[in-house]
Amino acid sequence: MAQRPRSTAQITVLFVVLILSIVLLFANFAYLNTQANHDKQYIGHAGELRVLSQRIAKNATEAAAGKALAFKLLSDARNDFERRWSYLREGDKTTGLPAAPVTVRDEMDAVRQDWENLRKNTDTILASEQTVLSLHQVAATLAETVPQLQVEYEKVVEILLQSGAPANQVAVAQRQLLLAERILGSVNTVLAGDETSVQAADAFGRDASRFGQVLEGMLAGNPAIQVTRVEDADARARLAEIAELFQFVSGSVDEILETSPELFRVREAAGNIFSLSQTLLDEASHLANGFENLAGGRTLDTVGGYVLGLLALASIILIGLVMVRATHRQLRETAEKNERNQQAIMRLLDEIEELADGDLTVTVSVTEDFTGAIADSINYSVDQLRDLVATINHSAEQVAAAVQDTQNTARQLAKASEHQAEQISEASEAVGDMVESIDRVSAHAYESAKVAERSVAIANKGNEVVHNTIHGMDNIREQIQDTAKRIKRLGESSQEIGDIVSLIDDIAEQTNILALNAAIQASLAGEAGRGFAVVADEVQRLAERSSSATRQIEALVRTIQVDTNEAVISMEQTTAEVVRGARLAQDAGVALAEIEGVSQTMAELIHSISDAAQLQTSSAGQISHTMAVIQQITAQTSAGSGATADSIRHLARMASEMRRSVSGFTLPKPVERS
Repeated sequence: MAQRPRSTAQITVLFVVLILSIVLLFANFAYLNTQANHDKQYIGHAGELRVLSQRIAKNATEAAAGKALAFKLLSDARNDFERRWSYLREGDKTTGLPAAPVTVRDEMDAVRQDWENLRKNTDTILASEQTVLSLHQVAATLAETVPQLQVEYEKVVEILLQSGAPANQVAVAQRQLLLAERILGSVNTVLAGDETSVQAADAFGRDASRFGQVLEGMLAGNPAIQVTRVEDADARARLAEIAELFQFVSGSVDEILETSPELFRVREAAGNIFSLSQTLLDEASHLANGFENLAGGRTLDTVGGYVLGLLALASIILIGLVMVRATHRQLRETAEKNERNQQAIMRLLDEIEELADGDLTVTVSVTEDFTGAIADSINYSVDQLRDLVATINHSAEQVAAAVQDTQNTARQLAKASEHQAEQISEASEAVGDMVESIDRVSAHAYESAKVAERSVAIANKGNEVVHNTIHGMDNIREQIQDTAKRIKRLGESSQEIGDIVSLIDDIAEQTNILALNAAIQASLAGEAGRGFAVVADEVQRLAERSSSATRQIEALVRTIQVDTNEAVISMEQTTAEVVRGARLAQDAGVALAEIEGVSQTMAELIHSISDAAQLQTSSAGQISHTMAVIQQITAQTSAGSGATADSIRHLARMASEMRRSVSGFTLPKPVERS
């Protein structure tokens, strides 16, 4: 038993060693994997530096030759080279790549020196991009213009020969062809950018100046340079075209002279880049080889991984051996323990054999074996069983006595239940009669409530009719008042008509007087006034008819005024009657409202009576139902009393059987038990 904690401690130690070995092994593997990824990135960047060094050289040469796309490619290559070089110098935070290790410091320094020189020359070329492109554009234009000048001068020479011009003019024109050829050659030399480009630029300037002076002399004459004026019209036309073409050449002289030194520096920088690119290629190759050799320098980490793996394997083997030895030892101990337990069980079975026959006086021996606790429990159980059997005997005797008393009480309770059932049956019949009477009262109250509701509805309708009548009479009163006002205005208007008629009557009388005066004047005039007398007679008759008509209108107006006054008086009386009728209708409405209130109160009282009757009916029904339930409970109680008597008899039999069942146990004597 003492060796078991020792084995457990050994297994624990070996497990700790195993876990540490596995953790260190995985850590070493992760470190090697990370370093391998870093080496891969280092080698990739170094390889790209080799490619970019040659790409920069190629693009620099093409840029110096005036290709516009080459400048962009050169800038991209320079930026890409600088970006990858910064990854190697400072690391890449996005990918987690650290700076290059110190083991490749020499290779890094060599690449750095070459790259700084190459970058300076590259920046020189990129800074002169506009100058180079502009100069090449000028050169391209000159390459197109100069041949045209030559063609035109050849035509001038032909015209001069055909026209019989002086020989010196022909010779001058032919020298212009040679100057044009020299100008084109000087431009090409300048574009080449070699050591003679500066001299070629100076020669271009002198030849262009000489060409312009001769051209101007052929057009206008110049004795200073011994060039006479050309007189032939066709030749002069050709010379004028040549002068227009030569304007671009003369305008480009200053630009070529100023930019040729810068172009020379660009060409020199391109040459330097080409030579440096080879050196940079070799240094970048050495740097890539240095990165490739980094893995060979990590042999210690690889050996450490193998050692940790072997240590983990040894720990697993030792754990297996310790566990096997511990298992064999535990099996031997278990076999010995099982043998001892078997012997103790056989002794225990021999001692409790009499207990199986019902002898409760037996006491089992308690030993130090594992059966000792079982023997102690058996002794405790036997003691409890003794007390239980004694208690059962005593309880059986008490139950027998109590059963006899309970049986007598059950018989008396059954008789009382029968008498109670008879009394409850009579009470249920009385409650049923009361329920029928309350139902009839409730029905009568319900009918009365309906009648009261109809009375309320009729009173409400009558009140509404009265209100409508009052409203209608108010409308009639307002209409009568409006009619009276109109009749009054009609009387006033008839009065005004009377005044107007009086005025017309006065006018008719005056017209009649004027007609008489006119008739008198006409009679005095004799024959000359006869026509006027006729008119005066007509006016007089008209005035008489107007006077007669005004008297008739005056009589009608008086009649209308009399009728109007009578109508106004009648309207006033009618209005007074309508007002009295409205007051009577309002009094009737007040009476109907009081009737409606009384009817409403009576309906509410009748509803309350009906609700109370219905509540009493419901309560009486519940009482009747409760009485029926009580009667059923009483019947069940009576039946239960009989069943209780039967159960008590059965309980008496069970007590007797219980006493017989424990009679087979042997108990100690009372003296010993106490």
